[in-house]
Amino acid sequence: MSDNEPLVPPRQTDGPRARSRWEIFAVTAIAVVIADQVTKTAIAGNLGIAASVEVIGSFLIFVHGQNTGALFGVLGQSAALLAIVSPFVIGAIVVYQARAGGSPLIALALGLLLGGAIGNLIDRIRYGYVLDWIDAGIGGLRFWTFNVADAAITISIGLLLLAAAVPSLAERGVRRPSTTAGDA
Repeated sequence: MSDNEPLVPPRQTDGPRARSRWEIFAVTAIAVVIADQVTKTAIAGNLGIAASVEVIGSFLIFVHGQNTGALFGVLGQSAALLAIVSPFVIGAIVVYQARAGGSPLIALALGLLLGGAIGNLIDRIRYGYVLDWIDAGIGGLRFWTFNVADAAITISIGLLLLAAAVPSLAERGVRRPSTTAGDA
């Protein structure tokens, strides 16, 4: 080691790459929250509770649904508990982003997750439930009613599982320390 080399190597999160992954994270989260809240406000303003309108026949229906549970109605009647727990989950997402390294894929996934968590927390505070409004399916075979925040959370989980299954995808864009022949 030469006299002019730092004692501690620079972290992968230093510099422009760290800034860009934080930008991906923040812009994604903000976009999800805005899209989620704008669409929910439109539904709440135009459809009474439990009212629905067919958009593409019975394949796509907009409905003003009330979800007092978590994603896909899991833990029903727990909106208050979820509203209390959500800020801790949001904090954990931000901490994980800070420690996750420079992967744009992970920043995107965590931004989607953060935006979805914030969007649904706003509903729990604003309405006392999460407003779900997208009902898709064929005939009697229906998917759970969901919203933009739920879609973002689901996509995020898919991206995180993909990154875990194919680690090289999550490593793309991560700056590796360079080595030269004289470093050995």
